[in-house]
Order: sequence, then structure tokens, then C-alpha cells
Amino acid sequence: MRLTLQIWRQKAPDAPGAFVDYQVDASPEMSFLELLDQLNERLTLEGGDPIAFESDCREGICGTCGLMINGIAHGPQQGTATCQLYVRRFSDGDVITVEPWRSAGFPPVRDLVVDRSAFDDIIQAGGYITVPTGSAPDANLVQVARGEAELAMDAAACIGCGACVASCPNGAGQLFTAAKLAHLNLLPQGQPERSRRTLAMVAQMEEHFGSCTNHRECEAQCPKGVSIDFITMMNRDYRMAVRENRKAGGEER
Repeated sequence: MRLTLQIWRQKAPDAPGAFVDYQVDASPEMSFLELLDQLNERLTLEGGDPIAFESDCREGICGTCGLMINGIAHGPQQGTATCQLYVRRFSDGDVITVEPWRSAGFPPVRDLVVDRSAFDDIIQAGGYITVPTGSAPDANLVQVARGEAELAMDAAACIGCGACVASCPNGAGQLFTAAKLAHLNLLPQGQPERSRRTLAMVAQMEEHFGSCTNHRECEAQCPKGVSIDFITMMNRDYRMAVRENRKAGGEER
């Protein structure tokens, strides 16, 4: 297959960027990242600068490989990360535009790499459990309703890739934050710090990202199909936490 890749090149965060066209020959069985690997090998042999992009597990688990491909987060195949996209999804002669996440919350670093440390800030604000629990209990000692356990697992499926933010017209980070809250707030171990966690993580989210107005692009482009129902749960938990904080004499946000 003969493809034309229009790839965003940018040497540094403050440097001007532009699309550069590359002609590539590819096998339909190659993954999209293998296609970029092949192009980088050619550029290196030619004495050029390889294209900077992120990847790690290449199994749709780590979330580092996110790219906008033809204007769609992770590309045209729904329910997969960029590393799970194969060249066979395209046709011979296609022109494919490849660019980084476009969001104020994800400032550019170089080429296709963006700074997603805003997600780390949200997790550091409260995405953990600090209550002493002693030694690990037997698996069946803490009873969890099946429905809540399954919901928590659905929320924990979020890989933190940032497709939700990149797809949202407002650059909102609600789906990521809601998923990270839900997988702790739904389980017994997460109850003691539920209100504090919700207030802290939402406050941190609002420092980096825009507001949710229910476009639902986040849900549509999420490679793990995380539902916007979790945003509803987060909003409910947030209102309850604000009321509890007010009753306790805390500052009102």
C-alpha cells in the first residue's frame, strides 16, 4: 500500500509547527505505530530527525499512544487505542493526517508528544486511599454488591490516554476524573475519604480543563467505552461533598 502521511512537526513547545508530507509503503498487517517506526528508521538513515511520538505497551493498556488521526482521536476504528489500529483500515493511496492531542490542558512538547501531567495532578489530588487498612484481608471478607463491583471495574478500565479531552469541544476533563473517582468511590475501601477525594480531584480538574456541556464526544471516542454516566455520579458526589463541607464549617467553593 502506498500512503501519504501528513504529520505535525514541531521542534519545541514554543517553536512554530507545520504539517510535513511523507510518502510511505506499508503492509496492511502493520499497526499504525509500526508504520511510524518504519518511517522513523528511514528518516534516521537519511540523516533526518525522527518523528517524536509516545508508546509503551502497544496493547491498548498504558494509554500513552494517543494521536489524532484524520481528526479522530485514536483513528477511525472505535473502541481501540492508536496502537491497536492497523493499516488495513485505510486504502491504497489514502492521505492520512496525524497530529497530537489539541487541548489547552495538554501543551505541546515536540511533534506528536504532549504534556499530560495535568492528569497526574488530578490523581495526586486524591486518586488513592490513605486510610490504614492493616494486612490484606481474605478476598471474600469485604462484601461488595455485584452491580457496584462491575461498575467500579468499568470505571477502572480508563487508561488515561486523554482522548476524552482531545475530542471535547470544551477541552473538558470530566470523563477521566469521573472514572478515577468512581472506581474508588463505589467500593467500601473508598468510603472514608469519599467527600475529601471528590472535592480535591474536581478542584484540580477545574484548574486545567474546560467545563462539560454534554457533547458526549468523550464517550464516543474513549477507546475503552467509559460511559458518561460516571460524570453524573461525580456531579452527585460533588454536590453531597459540598453540603457535608458546609455543615462541617468548611469553606464553600
